[in-house]
This record gives sequence, C-alpha cells and structure tokens, in this order.
Amino acid sequence: MAGKGQGWVLGAATFIVLEIAAVFMLSGSRSLQDVWMNRATHRVLAAIWSGGESVRSWWSLREQNRVLAEENLLLAEALRRLEGQKTALSGAVADTVTGNWRFTPATIVKMSRNSQHNYIILDKGTADGIVPRSGIVTPAGVVGIVNAVDEHFCYGITLQNALVSVSARIGHDGTVAPLEWDGLHSRGAVLKNLPAHLETAPGDTVWTSGFSGIFPPDIPLGITGGSRLVDGAVKEMKVELFLDFGALRHVTVVENLDREEIKRLEGGAGE
Repeated sequence: MAGKGQGWVLGAATFIVLEIAAVFMLSGSRSLQDVWMNRATHRVLAAIWSGGESVRSWWSLREQNRVLAEENLLLAEALRRLEGQKTALSGAVADTVTGNWRFTPATIVKMSRNSQHNYIILDKGTADGIVPRSGIVTPAGVVGIVNAVDEHFCYGITLQNALVSVSARIGHDGTVAPLEWDGLHSRGAVLKNLPAHLETAPGDTVWTSGFSGIFPPDIPLGITGGSRLVDGAVKEMKVELFLDFGALRHVTVVENLDREEIKRLEGGAGE
C-alpha cells in the first residue's frame, strides 16, 4: 500500500511539473503564435477586401465606360479641329463645317439586330439638345440616324435598316456613292450606283463623304471587297464594315449646326 501511495504521489508531482513546463513553453512561444494568427487573419481580410474591391470595380464599370466614351468624343472633336487648322495653314480653304458639329455622348438603351428594319433607343433627348435627323456614330463608323426625340430618350434607325443610306467615298479623294446594308451580314454593306467604267480593287478604305449634312466627313466605314455589274449599267461593290453592332454600348450623337441654314439655301434655290 505504501508503494502504491508513493507511486501516486510521484505521478501527481510529475503531472504538475509537466503542466508548469507547458505553461512556460506556451508563454515563450506566444510571439510565434501571434505571428501565425496575424498571418491567418491578414489572409482572410485580404480575401475579403479583394472580393469587395472586385465587386466595387464591377459596379463602377458602367461609369468608367461612360467617362471613356466622353473622353474619346472630346479627342475626336479636337482631332477634327486640328485637321481643319492644318488645312488652313497650308494655304487651302478650311472646311468650315468641321467646326460646326455638336457632339453628345449617349448610351444605348435598346437596339434590335434581327430584322430588316432595325432600330436603336438612346438615353438622350430634347433635354440634352438632341434633335431629329442627327447622326449616330462611333470612332469605328456610322450607327444610324435619329428619327424621333422625347425629353430624355431618342429613337433612331440603324445602318442595319433598309431605309438608311449613307453618302460614302472610296478613299479620301475617290468616287462618292450611297452605302447601304446588304441585309444579310452583320458587317456587310454595299456601295451602289458606281459608274460601270470605274476601275476598282479590293482593300480601299471607305469614308463618310460629308455631303449628306447628317454625318461629318472622313469617318471610317469599312474596307472594299469585290464588285459586279448591275443590269450592265452600274457597279455595286461589297464593303466589310469596321463597326461591330453586337459589341455596341456607347455612341455619339452628332448634329450639323449649319443644317437649318443649308436647308433654307436649298429651299431658296428651288423656288
């Protein structure tokens, strides 16, 4: 019995010594635990912050796109003004229409692409200075024409519409002809009523001519392809458009500020 009692006392003493040693060891390693705990906490917080930043970035994309569209618009307008100044300095007569266009950035609310008479609705209206018969463009080409305007929205018909024709030029100094959608392909268009004797080669850039008074000159439209005779009298030429209608989100509405004066002159000439 005495041996058993002594063994129990010895075991208890050993347990107490080990507990005290464990406490000292735990206390000594506290800083190491703090380091690992801090690292784990920082990982969790970093993941949360990263996720929150991603969400904020996603929600801010719309505003960023709007700002970028406005910046592109201002750059395009500045470029046009510089081109006009360069022409004047070279001794030629500057194109006075260049400085007489109003540019208004807009976002597409809705746009159809699955019929022969496609339309577009924009988030700008009379409150923003939009008027009917204004052009709708991007740096990659012509989108369409404003047809009707409400206070905060406007409705237009796109180039992918059988009713829309754009006055276009082959190259900067080439033949002028109407450009229309081919009715089949998203980026397919046709230059019509070209002279039958016109020598053409694929690969030329097609630009707006500026003759319609709706679109400024020298907006790039597409690249020429093959041509064919129609009824033995005129030629038609295929054009692959630069503009991807499926990727459109932001556009620019352009208004010719000289349009009313031009219309009065045209009306007076016809009297």
